[in-house]
Amino acid sequence: MPDSVLSLLPNDFPDASDGDFLNQGVRHLVLAGGCFWCTEAVYRQLNVVSGYAGGSADTANYDAVCSGTTEHAEAICIEYDSAIIGPGTLLKVFFGIAHDPTQLNRQGNDQGRQYRSAVFYQDDAEQQLVSDYVALLEKNNAFRAPIVTRLEALTAFYPAESSHQNYAAINPNQPYIAAVAQPKVAKVQHFFKHRLKKDL
Repeated sequence: MPDSVLSLLPNDFPDASDGDFLNQGVRHLVLAGGCFWCTEAVYRQLNVVSGYAGGSADTANYDAVCSGTTEHAEAICIEYDSAIIGPGTLLKVFFGIAHDPTQLNRQGNDQGRQYRSAVFYQDDAEQQLVSDYVALLEKNNAFRAPIVTRLEALTAFYPAESSHQNYAAINPNQPYIAAVAQPKVAKVQHFFKHRLKKDL
């Protein structure tokens, strides 16, 4: 995202209080932040699947979702070991690097509700974690504009077609990937490599 959007550097973002989520085995976090090619790239060294959150099974395909007429959002489902990393770090990367949470129903030139900023929470505790973290970011003036990220209950996650999985890694020279995804991956390597325990 453009640095002009941020008031703080990503690594200066406050930490979420996610202690209750640690050492709870393998967990999942579903995030939507624009084109899933880019958000998947940011988390690619974790077990991450691109797909469609919300909506119904009959419209969970790329053509239908891109039409903007479904209730889906392009999203990723991150699988993480809570003994190694907590959701707080994943959220810090999500808000600080992976996308611009101040853009309503768009990310850059990608426009429509399918590109909305959203966290699809799985239970009340996860909803509270995200809500508290957004409030903390706003209190610390992390951004120069209001955060518009939606909190939506996760009703379903549908994996995307195989051609969309690991897309950025397979197509590093594709112009969109080179221009949008690669700079975000570089920022994660710079700011969060020691936190994620992986070579992102």
